[in-house]
Amino acid sequence: MKEIIEPVDRDVLKSELSPDKFLRPTNKSGNQIYIVTAHDSPHVMREIGRLRELSFRAGGGGTGEEIDTDKFDYMEKPYKQLIVWDPDAEQIIGGYRFLSGTDVKLKEDGQPAFVMSHLFNFNDKFIKEFMPHTIELGRAFVQPDYQTTKMGMKSLFALDNLWDGLGALIHSVKGAKYFIGKVTIYKDYPVRSRELIYEYLSKHFQDTDELIKPKNPVAVSAKTKKLAKTIFTEEKPADDYKLLIKAVRNEGENVPAMFNAYIGLTDTMRFFGSIQDHDFGSVYESGLLVIMDDLLETKKQRYIQPYVEYLRKLMDERKAARKLAKEEKLKLKLKKEKEKAAKKAKKAKAKEAKDANKIKEAKVKEAKTPKN
Repeated sequence: MKEIIEPVDRDVLKSELSPDKFLRPTNKSGNQIYIVTAHDSPHVMREIGRLRELSFRAGGGGTGEEIDTDKFDYMEKPYKQLIVWDPDAEQIIGGYRFLSGTDVKLKEDGQPAFVMSHLFNFNDKFIKEFMPHTIELGRAFVQPDYQTTKMGMKSLFALDNLWDGLGALIHSVKGAKYFIGKVTIYKDYPVRSRELIYEYLSKHFQDTDELIKPKNPVAVSAKTKKLAKTIFTEEKPADDYKLLIKAVRNEGENVPAMFNAYIGLTDTMRFFGSIQDHDFGSVYESGLLVIMDDLLETKKQRYIQPYVEYLRKLMDERKAARKLAKEEKLKLKLKKEKEKAAKKAKKAKAKEAKDANKIKEAKVKEAKTPKN
């Protein structure tokens, strides 16, 4: 396993985080959200790669390389990087990468070239009906300093800040209706707890259309399947989720933060099964789909509405600025016209005085001329 690189110079990072890459302020903690690519912000991309590897290794995953970047970050039309920037500490809190399905090409075998395509297969219905309206999310991380109470309120709202970014994408990416992506469980997580999470997801969010399927799905033991039937006795996902939390805590664990976040977004999520990724620390990856329109109203109000209000405020400010500029332009025009008129009047007055003087001189000359 290679040694992770040193942090990229903060002044260099700040120089690349220019106003044109700014997306929105966060709802909490006074942080900032930017969208960059490896092409327009190469040093920021390097720091993202460093923090990804740092974060994933801390959980038991990672690539083992000095930074976590790949071809999807650097291809001709690369995945975009959404990051949360702490302007006080001048460092990246976390981020994820994303790409619209309209920018994804089909490979020779007819499968879309999504990041998750090396682990999952997509059926024709997904490719024709869903893919043009899909955004793939991946490599979500919160760097280690913000996973504890070390950074105070900044740590508390770190993951929440990432969802602020998702709220902005939902509102701003034209034609987008779905999020797809992989959610990770590290290999040292208790097997029974992991399998109970799978059983909960299978019960309430099973993908009956088989839009996406893992190439080598992880099986759940018969023992855990039997146990799950005795635990998950409720009809509503939210009620069964409370029972899942209790069961996992009895194992001395918590439901992983990203699973908890996705499950709390909607009641219509789709679960595509799970697979072990031996190229990424042998972690367990679960495929999920979220329908944007089906987000719980509380989540829309929390993550989308503030962005809409921010845009409205921004538009009002720009409108006011344009109005002010127009008024200033009119004032300047009137001032110039007034100065021009005054100059013209002064010139006319001077001409009039000159003409009067000429007449006077002519009369004097005439008076002095001897008469015959």
